[in-house]
Amino acid sequence: MNAPEPDTFLTLQEIVAAARGNLAPGPWHYLIGGTETETTVRRNRQALDSIAFRPRVLRNVSRVDCRATFFDRPVRLPVMLAPVGGIEAFVEGGAAAAARAAAAFGVPQMLSSVCEPGLEATAAAAETRRVFQLYARGDNAWVDDWVRRARDNGFTAFCFTVDSASYSRRERDLLGRFFKPWRAKAATGSEYQAALSWDEVKRYKDKHDLPLILKGIGTVEDAEIAVQHGVEVIYVSNHGGRQLDHGLGSAAVLPQVLAAVAGRAQVWVDGGFMRGSDVVKAIALGARTVGLGRLACLGLAAAGVAGLVRALEILEEEVRVCLGLLGVTSFAELTPQYVTAAAPVVEPSVLSAFPLLGEDFAPVTAGPE
Repeated sequence: MNAPEPDTFLTLQEIVAAARGNLAPGPWHYLIGGTETETTVRRNRQALDSIAFRPRVLRNVSRVDCRATFFDRPVRLPVMLAPVGGIEAFVEGGAAAAARAAAAFGVPQMLSSVCEPGLEATAAAAETRRVFQLYARGDNAWVDDWVRRARDNGFTAFCFTVDSASYSRRERDLLGRFFKPWRAKAATGSEYQAALSWDEVKRYKDKHDLPLILKGIGTVEDAEIAVQHGVEVIYVSNHGGRQLDHGLGSAAVLPQVLAAVAGRAQVWVDGGFMRGSDVVKAIALGARTVGLGRLACLGLAAAGVAGLVRALEILEEEVRVCLGLLGVTSFAELTPQYVTAAAPVVEPSVLSAFPLLGEDFAPVTAGPE
């Protein structure tokens, strides 16, 4: 990797620049791209940029606590490393490197079933809070075996991704002829993912007691059905804009889903979250956990495990400053009254959270020798 020492990064923008400098065009465009016109990618950022803060002043915020809980266990921030297929394209060691970073900083990891080095090796890499995400690629016995393996290896919850009945057309990859080695393996048995239905959700709940997460909920209607099935976590997500094009941004859907769920299940969210202020907005609205996908991969690509840890440290500092300037000392004090609708002021893109940089910026350097 060609990057400065991780502790020299002072901003997330520098981490993005270093990641761009380290990645070949294929992996870079796979990381930042979405499906077809990438409208959903842009709407994820537009939805977040359409939320403004309503700060309160003259409150004692000399001590701000950024900690949260994850399945009733303390974590350093209310964030999680979201599942990213093929994370090994961005860092040696793949999901195991991400696990080590999650453990070093103190946040959970959701492991994708299509990541190397696999479930057991990733679990053995570090002791951290972890949940497992499955793409259905086999029959009921096949799913049950994954549940058993997850339980045996200390995963505290199990997740079905439900927004991937078909694999999308990601035109950046097609135009660049980027061949993803893991796709052939992941596509095997894809007919099972296409056939996944509420019947499988009911069967899981009837047979297994590991808490169930449904990732990819995008409507009030499906959130209500999930609650009726006893699902413990409704995960609002549009796959980072990488599945259905022309969808709504996750932050736009989130308030509707929270109102429909009405506390009967936890609500998590991902989709375009790049800054500490983004995390604060989601928690203020009522989300319990925010998934970090691209940002986590950018940290890993910038400087490996240490790069992701440094990205999380900077994110934590952004969160601390944001909470203090809002006039609160912890996430527990946040309510929807601290946010309001507002017109966005920047043109949204996957990297518009970093306005001093563009897609074609040069990588950061350590300075003259």
